[in-house]
Amino acid sequence: MIFDRFRGVLQEVNGEGTHFRIPFVQTPIIMDIRSQPRIITSPTGTKDLQTVNITLRVLSHPIEDRLPSIYNDIGRDFNERILPSIGNEVLKAVVAKYNAEDLLRKRENVSMEIRKGLLERAKTFHLILDDVAITHLRFGNEFSKAIEEKQVAQQEAERQTYVVMKADQEAKASVIRSEGEAEAAELISLALKESGSGLIEVRRIDVRK
Repeated sequence: MIFDRFRGVLQEVNGEGTHFRIPFVQTPIIMDIRSQPRIITSPTGTKDLQTVNITLRVLSHPIEDRLPSIYNDIGRDFNERILPSIGNEVLKAVVAKYNAEDLLRKRENVSMEIRKGLLERAKTFHLILDDVAITHLRFGNEFSKAIEEKQVAQQEAERQTYVVMKADQEAKASVIRSEGEAEAAELISLALKESGSGLIEVRRIDVRK
């Protein structure tokens, strides 16, 4: 890209390589068009008024043939000026639609919605986003404590369910055992009626052995 003292920034974009310029009249403007990472952190509020800090990792690069417009309208530091601004704007708009627990359960959907919003906003500034990902999602102390208490309560409920199931199984086993003993006693009683004292003598002999 060339800056001309008489015509300003020329609309023609020159790529890498050797190019001609008019000495003392034209000055090259070098801009990096490689995809660059950017970390965006935004504290914002959820639909149920919880505070959440979201950190995004964004990879972006400018549209090459729009570099003159980017330079004239924003400047060479466009990456530092545009992404934090539209990132905070989109994050606040998207997060405000969800309750705090929904952000945890629907993290993938939230990420996709944030990506879509950023793509649309970045396009107006002639930027292309190669990747958008949520890297950190941290809630305020009150909500984190509530989540921890809920998990403890859930674990306790599961433990109580296990105790009840175990007691039920033990009760069933006791009934089966009692039924078996009653049936055995009935069989012995019938055998005694049929065999007299012979069966008792056999048992005594077995015990002595």
